[in-house]
Amino acid sequence: MATELKIQPLRYVLAVCEEGSFQGAALRLHRSQPALSMAIRDLEEKLGQPLFEKSYKGQLTPYGEYCLPRFRELVQQHDRLATELEHMARGHQGRVTLATVPSVASRLMPDFLAGFIRDYPGININLHDENAEFVCRMVAGGEVDLGISSTWADDERLSYTHLFEDNIGVVLHRDHPLADRPSLKWQELTQERFIANGTSRLLKHTAAASLVDNNDFYISNMISLIAMLEAGSGVTTLPRLAFPVDNQKLCFVPLSEPKLVRQIGLIKLANRTPSPSAQALEEVILKQLTGVTT
Repeated sequence: MATELKIQPLRYVLAVCEEGSFQGAALRLHRSQPALSMAIRDLEEKLGQPLFEKSYKGQLTPYGEYCLPRFRELVQQHDRLATELEHMARGHQGRVTLATVPSVASRLMPDFLAGFIRDYPGININLHDENAEFVCRMVAGGEVDLGISSTWADDERLSYTHLFEDNIGVVLHRDHPLADRPSLKWQELTQERFIANGTSRLLKHTAAASLVDNNDFYISNMISLIAMLEAGSGVTTLPRLAFPVDNQKLCFVPLSEPKLVRQIGLIKLANRTPSPSAQALEEVILKQLTGVTT
């Protein structure tokens, strides 16, 4: 069985060599010289060989010369590991994976993550943008640590913490006759060519459900959807965060009847302890994104 070595006696040996004497090492380390000498003597007994010459205190034996660089390497490795584990435990170092719906990824994450990375430079982040269903699946499957999404379906494996509400509105061309309205009722859209998209499921089980049931198009890709709307090929509904605010051809009109919102929250596995880095990200998300106004 290998000899078990404690780190502190190795530090004493290094200090004696650096100071040139047991007395100097004891003064530097704020230890009594007898206590330091006893610790080194115990180490020599464990190793089975003397480290210092008996007649010349502070001078290494040939065996001590062999051990010195190895002691130094072991102490340095110990200190690096201790620092790394401490940083990991405090959430200052590590890797965390986050999945969000695309609108949150593009509108909120740039500034949020820039600040987080500045405050936690030792944490590496992998960001995935997926639709709400896949965000929930990735969290449930353990593929990501955290998700920011609307709830797709009840899942006892997941824990959901509400963050904010995202208003649903009608998106249409700026030249459309309804574009200058302060708000719209769903009945005013029944004669329009309605283009359904991935977020249209939010209209299900509401008074506006018939818009989805009787839609003319379904386009899942946001780039293609925006192109169709810019061409004046129809109207759609989107959460406000999903609306491209810098688009000069389209406008967003709140839907007033029914007034609809998308509930956005933080999703994680219900019965799993998060890593310290994931816990750090979770705490900052809850602090900075709770109550965001869209």
